[in-house]
Amino acid sequence: MPTQAIQLEADSKARRGFLLALGAYLLWGLLPFYMKAVAHLPLAEVIAHRIVWSVPIAAAVLIWAGRTADFKAAIRSPRIISMAALTAALISVNWGIYVWAIAVDRTIETALGYYINPLVSVVVGAMLLGERLDRLQVAAVVLAAIAVAVLTIDAGKLPWVSLVLAFSFAAYAFFRKTLPIGPSQGFLLEVLLLSVPALGYIIYLVASGQDHFVSSSLSDTALLIGCGPVTAIPLLLFAFGAKLLRLSTIGIMQYIAPTIVFLIAVLIFGEPFGSTQAIAFGLIWTALAIYSWSMFSSARKAGATSRAPAA
Repeated sequence: MPTQAIQLEADSKARRGFLLALGAYLLWGLLPFYMKAVAHLPLAEVIAHRIVWSVPIAAAVLIWAGRTADFKAAIRSPRIISMAALTAALISVNWGIYVWAIAVDRTIETALGYYINPLVSVVVGAMLLGERLDRLQVAAVVLAAIAVAVLTIDAGKLPWVSLVLAFSFAAYAFFRKTLPIGPSQGFLLEVLLLSVPALGYIIYLVASGQDHFVSSSLSDTALLIGCGPVTAIPLLLFAFGAKLLRLSTIGIMQYIAPTIVFLIAVLIFGEPFGSTQAIAFGLIWTALAIYSWSMFSSARKAGATSRAPAA
């Protein structure tokens, strides 16, 4: 029966999308272990190798997916190139702060940053796109703001690591949506643009004997090469998985990675987690629960409306 066949195909796509996205979030959650392994290496060198070694993986996936024609058209457009340069700069800031924070034992702050990211995205949507917030979303944003205030008062300064991570990724997501090419093409274009200065920097380091790629141990060389796969693979898994899932499903799944990061920071890295942090995270988790409830309620209403018979 056609209807049953369509439903089975939809269920199959949803399962495949779920597994792809789950793989991405699990890899992102475990990423602090890898970043801790390269913590003894200079930050700029790690970022440069993350970029350069992502290029062949992104290119291979694009060829496998048969989307090279789209990519060729994109690189002939100055507008697309300039937009991709902006998104590439934003994701570079995000990567740099993330790698640095884990190296200096501030992993809990990275978890907080990615927890508040969806709430920051809601605010960005309201401010820049004129999207209306319902009362539950406003309440969630207010609770997140209170959590940031609690941490600020306790430390005497803003939790800037968390805020930079949240806002840089929210800005990246906002501008990335305006890039009129697919996720795999966009990622390849971004890393290609970034690879020009990154490769130049690596060549300079090697020529001056300051590198850890040629002049250091085999383990350092392997770690630097591995920066590419650990960067590119989860991003590409997410890109393909997200296309097959509902937005509400992605909205809930995005909490998997920061939860794993948080547990690693507290239970394995042994970073301090006192009463102030507990209060702040409690507020954030409450805010996320409210936000998720609002998202699911909206999705249910939209589904009910679409199923309603025409008058």
